Amino acid sequence: MLRIWGRVSSINVRKVVWTAQELGLEFQRTDAGGQFGLVREPDYLRQNPNGLVPMIEDDGYVLWESNVIVRYLAARHAPATLYADDLPTRFVIEQWMDWQQTTMNPAGRDAFLQWIRTPAAQRDDARIAQSVAAMEPLLDLLDARLARQAFLAGERFTVADIPVACEVHRWYGLPQERAARPHLDRWYQALLDRTGARGVLDQALS
Repeated sequence: MLRIWGRVSSINVRKVVWTAQELGLEFQRTDAGGQFGLVREPDYLRQNPNGLVPMIEDDGYVLWESNVIVRYLAARHAPATLYADDLPTRFVIEQWMDWQQTTMNPAGRDAFLQWIRTPAAQRDDARIAQSVAAMEPLLDLLDARLARQAFLAGERFTVADIPVACEVHRWYGLPQERAARPHLDRWYQALLDRTGARGVLDQALS
């Protein structure tokens, strides 16, 4: 059985859980990280010296780093559907997954941390404003992309959509106004309706 370590409140753990559910995999998830600890224990660090979540074990094979885990699970279990056999499509998928980690996540992180994980009396409004200013053009970019096609990598759902949707879920859960983006909203609603996203995109932020 696939084992997953990590609390579902973590955006990175949500990616992996969603992927496993899309694939119909039986898995066991152990809460770890944050208030659950475990990640600094010697046995965990021996397997994952990064000391973060998520981590998986799949038939004795240990892997960490969320987007890598997503790629691995899709490549193993759905190489021609959630992933892609042809290189041009595969690397469009890779492109959007990397963009989520290197561009979108840093842009939105401060607003999330300030709104959700910082007591109201200690919030830094300037950091929220800077995060919003960084994130808004990225949401516009996504809306423009999704005006031309149903999903990020084309006309079918792939693992390109999973990390970006987890990021959008986090942004849409913040208590702040946002502009209407019909194509992004249409895409996001379609993902909310997926059975595999249950317990992931319907989770409140914490």
